Amino acid sequence: MCGIAGLLGPKASAEAVGRMNALLHHRGPDSQGVWSEEGVALGHTRLAIIDLSPAGHQPMEYGDYVITFNGEIYNFKALRESLPGPFRSATDTEVLLHLYARDGAACVERLQGMFAFVIWDRRRRTLFAARDRLGMKPFYYSANGEHFAFASELKALIGESRPALDLTALRDYFTYGYVPAPKSAYQGIGKLPAGHRLTWTAGRLSIERYWQPCPAIEFTEEGEAEEALDALLREVIADHTLSDVPVGVFLSGGLDSATISYYLDHPKTFTLGFDVAGRSEADAARDTALHFGTDHREATAVGADVEAALNVMPRLFDEPFADSAAWSNYLISQAARREVTVALSGEGGDELFCGYPRYWQTVGEGHWWARALTQVLPPLSPFAQSMERRAHDGLPGFAARFSSLTGPQLPALVHPRLLPEGYDDLWFYRLHWRPDLDPIQRMRWLDLHTNLAEGLLTKVDRSSMAHSLEVRPPLLDHRLVEFALKLHPDLLVDKKARQGKGLLRRLMGPRLPDGHLHRPKSGFGLPVRRWIAQNPALLGKASERLIRAEVLRRALPADFRRNWSMLTLDRWLVSIGEA
Repeated sequence: MCGIAGLLGPKASAEAVGRMNALLHHRGPDSQGVWSEEGVALGHTRLAIIDLSPAGHQPMEYGDYVITFNGEIYNFKALRESLPGPFRSATDTEVLLHLYARDGAACVERLQGMFAFVIWDRRRRTLFAARDRLGMKPFYYSANGEHFAFASELKALIGESRPALDLTALRDYFTYGYVPAPKSAYQGIGKLPAGHRLTWTAGRLSIERYWQPCPAIEFTEEGEAEEALDALLREVIADHTLSDVPVGVFLSGGLDSATISYYLDHPKTFTLGFDVAGRSEADAARDTALHFGTDHREATAVGADVEAALNVMPRLFDEPFADSAAWSNYLISQAARREVTVALSGEGGDELFCGYPRYWQTVGEGHWWARALTQVLPPLSPFAQSMERRAHDGLPGFAARFSSLTGPQLPALVHPRLLPEGYDDLWFYRLHWRPDLDPIQRMRWLDLHTNLAEGLLTKVDRSSMAHSLEVRPPLLDHRLVEFALKLHPDLLVDKKARQGKGLLRRLMGPRLPDGHLHRPKSGFGLPVRRWIAQNPALLGKASERLIRAEVLRRALPADFRRNWSMLTLDRWLVSIGEA
């Protein structure tokens, strides 16, 4: 895992990219490198994981090609066997470079792993970039005429001249809790979407999707599906341990991280507890660690950390980000980095195997009477929110149930200076909404293409790389994703029992400690509701800056998700001088 950056155009220089590298030092503290020629400069900060020798230094050259690469390619040894070489290192970077020299843009279709990389073709004066299928590794860019710039994080692109805010991106934040690709919070800076590749030649930018999983059902028989899942988990999880440095596992009290631990040989495990009874999974994780014989470590997040969390979030993400679990991931990464450089995590299990209640809480038919009531009720009242959920079906019904703030609530609550008018708040969900699919398949498809890449995986990358820790989510290996989408929903969801992950539960149940599958789900999510209640002054100044004055004059219904979103947005705006 590393940081990448670069500039193309008349203003490109080694000095400018060196400054970008310095802002990405946390992503790769082991070494820094800059390669440049007229009109081009590429940078790299290295976290050495494969081939720790200087032979793995980047940017790396081969013939007419120069690469700067962030990520891991788990099948690089098999790919290397098909390439003529010669090779000067034992790195996946060099294999990727040789693969591109042979296959061009099609090289990404053969990669198993997580990645964001740029290859410069010196002879054709063309830049090629790609981001992994699920969006585990970030890629920000700016293209303006003959100028092109890219980096792993926004901070390296912003530098000293901060662009104007994109107010439509801020409005998106209120709906989704993050800024969705291809946008960033700033005008003129975008994100390459997951599963896409990019070329830039003489000021011409081209972006295309190279991977799209197929949602067609192939597995309907339980025994066949369970056997196939067992074999695939064994293969994929082993692949994700590829490393020349120590590897650990993030272990919560849940099923996903326990599954990963089961398929490893006495791994080193790390868990995060909380100072709130009923919220901490430390005891459950300890039982699992004892059951599997892992080398276990624990850390604790205390309520006093909430102020520190709000101060750290802006520099982690460089744009507003509302998932409070980012702070718990930050803390467990901090603890794990004292002993390991790589950690496996259970992200993606809920999306693949239907672990969220929304998979069995099907959105019902919209009612005309509920729509009529939403027109006359105060939009921020609990009753109005309840009617909003009953007023719509399809995508609007989903959004009313699961978005942080719905369309009618936004203009009623948020200060007009932050809300452009005439805007389609659901554009990102609409982009990936599949009415042709079974409702459960539709929900999985939507999660994989929206909240997973832009929310969950963004959280994991920034919170871990802040401590120079590489976190790998084996359950999101594209081989598992493609397999999971072939499973009939009945193998996963029991609507009567209001329970998901059926196939994984049947496979893992006999292998887990007694009672493990009956524990309530919590994960590493923070006890935000209690922490905010204990610190009511936190909302004071934020509310004055973000909320309409007339709303402040009356009691605002408590909503911990909305309040946390407001707090994190306010701290970010303060940090950039826009409050």
